[in-house]
Amino acid sequence: MPFFFYDQTMLLLIPAIILALWAQQRVKSTFNKYSKIPAVTGMTGGAIAERLLQESGLNDIEIEEVPGQLTDHYDPRKRKLRLSSAIFRSRSVAAIGVAAHEVGHAIQHKQAYVAFQLRQNIFPVANLGSTLAFPLFIAGFLFASPKLMDIGIVLFSAAVLFQVVTLPVELNASSRALALLRSRGYLAEEEVGHARKVLHAAALTYVAATAVAVLHLLRLVLLRGTRD
Repeated sequence: MPFFFYDQTMLLLIPAIILALWAQQRVKSTFNKYSKIPAVTGMTGGAIAERLLQESGLNDIEIEEVPGQLTDHYDPRKRKLRLSSAIFRSRSVAAIGVAAHEVGHAIQHKQAYVAFQLRQNIFPVANLGSTLAFPLFIAGFLFASPKLMDIGIVLFSAAVLFQVVTLPVELNASSRALALLRSRGYLAEEEVGHARKVLHAAALTYVAATAVAVLHLLRLVLLRGTRD
């Protein structure tokens, strides 16, 4: 039996890994390009986020500046919108697009957007699955225990489902963000196009992550078949 990490099923992952590497490079280059273009309004990403939250009736959500690059996220449990310094303090089109995207998640939460709610509900199981799935599967594979392998596959399936559900959540947040920025005049029409390119590039990373997860799951299923 070939060693677990270097069997032929590894070939399944190559296209997804290439896509993931390309997506990461694409989002970095696109963000760097449009982070150098200041928005006409002259407002920072933090100021835009605060305005959009207020206008959406979300005055109870706190905005936090956090370290790191592209570490921006909305925390529904603590009801905090966290923006990296590069977004919070920047007046660029890219920063405003990213900040508005995170506000889009807060609005999803407020409106109980179905995909957002589903993602939140499966997060605990998905988090457990991503932690335990591979150790259990490897143990089952090495010690010829199909039951352990099956448990690993089930747990990892939860992590894959989380990735799949994340796609519509992210795309919807971007759509909401661009619509708000356009309708309320925070970006000119040309600037909206720039922000769209940044958010679309970011969306590719989620597409790539989903592809990697799905192919990993397929690989586990194939390896499980060799133990029958």
